[in-house]
Amino acid sequence: MSVLVLLLSVGAACCLGFGFVLQQDAARRAPLSDFLSPRLLLDLMRVPSWLAGIGLMVCGMVLGALALGQGEVSLVEPLLATNLVFAMALSRHRTGQSLGKQGWGGLCLLAGGVTAFLLAGQPEGGEATADPLRQWLVIGTVAGLAVVLTVSARHPRTPGTPVLLGLAAGLLYGLQDALTRLCGERLDEGGWATLMTGWHPYAVVVIGVTGLLLVQSAFEAGPLRMSLPALTAAQPLAGIVCGIGFLGDRVRTDAGALAWQAAGLAAIVAGIVLLGLHPAMPEGKSRHGSTAADRLMLDEQHDSG
Repeated sequence: MSVLVLLLSVGAACCLGFGFVLQQDAARRAPLSDFLSPRLLLDLMRVPSWLAGIGLMVCGMVLGALALGQGEVSLVEPLLATNLVFAMALSRHRTGQSLGKQGWGGLCLLAGGVTAFLLAGQPEGGEATADPLRQWLVIGTVAGLAVVLTVSARHPRTPGTPVLLGLAAGLLYGLQDALTRLCGERLDEGGWATLMTGWHPYAVVVIGVTGLLLVQSAFEAGPLRMSLPALTAAQPLAGIVCGIGFLGDRVRTDAGALAWQAAGLAAIVAGIVLLGLHPAMPEGKSRHGSTAADRLMLDEQHDSG
């Protein structure tokens, strides 16, 4: 693993983590009538803190794309999962909560899991598969699962909605990362003409906008501690599946290596859950009492506008 890929990936995770916190702080105040509607993005564009969060997220995506251009998806994705560490760092600064056993335990699990997976798997790049059936099977499975999760989360007041939408967005972002890698390869091979005559860059844009809408709807529907862990856990898993499935990434497959890789992924997910449930993560406002009145007022302002 090169130092450049490490720095780019961690830098991307930092920007993404900070950006998610700022986005959720704005999205939780949005009218519920905008749930899963493009109007949500239009309304949020008027909020400076949300625009700052989007700016950070774009920086993170650019750094992530540069990392993907230099390293394998199976290598970069686990490092991007550390965005939750930076999100919690910003949230901790804003709430004044100490890490405690839960925070340190989550950090150790996440860092140890990433280290175990990378050392045991030793991801290496290879030739992307020329089998279109295999490629579309992986893409269809990941995208189809995201659709099922989204359809299951059609109401903002359902308790599990933020988790379901976070999972769906994470799957799409993992797929987007894989297609971004393909775009980079096509650009290197044939230049801009080859890139722009294929379907890949347009799919990246569509998936990115769809994922953004799902993320903001998840942030609107519930606290960050419900949506962000699901998003952070799903993205690297989807990216690794795509990397091995059709990008030609290779990992060690002997019994010992597979066991350590499985343990590493399990530790990553466990660490993400512990950090996501930490008291430092924003709980969001209740949908009852004064908050309900505030949101009703926002809805009325939105309708009158």
